[in-house]
Amino acid sequence: MIKTVRTALVGALAAALIPLATPSAAAEQPSTPGADFGRPLQPIDGFGFSEAFQRADLMRGAGGLTPEHRREVLDLLLNRRTGAGLSILRLGIGSSSDEVYDHMKSIQPTDPGGPDAPPAYEWDGKDGGQVWLAKEAKRYGVQRFYADAWSAPGYMKTNGTDGGGGTLKPEWRRAYADYLVQYAKFYRQEGIRITDLGFTNEPDLTTSYASMRFTPKEAAETVKALGPAVRRAGINLVCCDAAGWDQQAEYSAAIEADPQASRYVGTHTGHPYVTPSDQPLPTTRRTWMSEWSPNGTTWNEAWDDDSEYDGLAVAEAIHTTLADARASAYVYWFGASVGATRGLIQLDGADYHVSKRLWALAAYSRFVRPGAVRVAASAGAAAADGVKVTAFRNRDGSRVLEILNTGREAVRTEFVVGGGRGRGAVYRTDETHALSRVGAAVVRGGALDAELPPRALTTVVLP
Repeated sequence: MIKTVRTALVGALAAALIPLATPSAAAEQPSTPGADFGRPLQPIDGFGFSEAFQRADLMRGAGGLTPEHRREVLDLLLNRRTGAGLSILRLGIGSSSDEVYDHMKSIQPTDPGGPDAPPAYEWDGKDGGQVWLAKEAKRYGVQRFYADAWSAPGYMKTNGTDGGGGTLKPEWRRAYADYLVQYAKFYRQEGIRITDLGFTNEPDLTTSYASMRFTPKEAAETVKALGPAVRRAGINLVCCDAAGWDQQAEYSAAIEADPQASRYVGTHTGHPYVTPSDQPLPTTRRTWMSEWSPNGTTWNEAWDDDSEYDGLAVAEAIHTTLADARASAYVYWFGASVGATRGLIQLDGADYHVSKRLWALAAYSRFVRPGAVRVAASAGAAAADGVKVTAFRNRDGSRVLEILNTGREAVRTEFVVGGGRGRGAVYRTDETHALSRVGAAVVRGGALDAELPPRALTTVVLP
């Protein structure tokens, strides 16, 4: 059975799009059901992934992956024509380790003799395989490199080690700033420009691996100590990658309440592990969902199996983060990993396997490019049938509609997109399609008629 719903996506394209600061939910809704391409909301910085914790070494072949398969994995993640075209790479700084892989070498592994002593930096040019991956990503066109520290070196902390929490000693704040900037300088000499720099990851959690605690107030104080050095280096300072979105709101509020701290933080970053990214953070700065993958105990390649860590679950999470939290970037956790990973790709010795989670992300990242803006959108009457819509305009003027039908029945929907006549492309991602082109988007009289299969993501790209 196919339900028929008339949905209008109306509005002329603006000649120049100026991002609006945290609009109200009501302001996002067009006066009629649909989307208004002339009403820009948040800017889009991109979509990304990480290969910290030695995963970059595995991708390079440390676990047996063949050179041919290595290139195929890189293409799946980074190629704009055949893969996801991801545009942000998140790097782990320093001693990020886990129970399986060896420590990533810190650039200053031993105490130089105190916070005022001349630093003794070391650089191996590899950084756990991340230098190689960053260079590969740059060749694919990636320009956004976000480096984040899970912990300061242990001697800078109250507990004397990189793991187990602990806090940064106040007298080491300036030296820690120099340490982070030096990390970026090492990457610069490798031909990679670190564009975004974070000094903490999940400061609200204590873990056995690299971790470091900050209260919201302590984070704001640290921002004031680190901010000048990071700004002089020409890098965007981000904070604070809290484990939950509501928890990140507390850090963002503390920073915004301090005029000196707020001037240094260009991007507020949070994770939706503890609480979901379903509402805006309390800041007018850009916000990123900077790390997430769903929970799960087995490797899962399915699109829709009710496991809540399949491809459809990821597609819904992306929609909510962009539409409800109004984030400007979506950075998945591991692009490729091993074992019972919830990553996008499973590395398996010389071989690899692909989850439909990859194609859920690719549906957005391949077509919604850095510099795009999300525009006002509404599913109208189709929302009652489980249809969710986000819409975007790229810098080149192309328009992208991401239409997620979470319902159990197909829905036929008419979209009025303006522009008279024209042709675009329709792509589908579901149990039997992996961002497959399934037909043309034919616009007649400014209207586009489309059938939305159940439990599927339909991507419409209009020139």
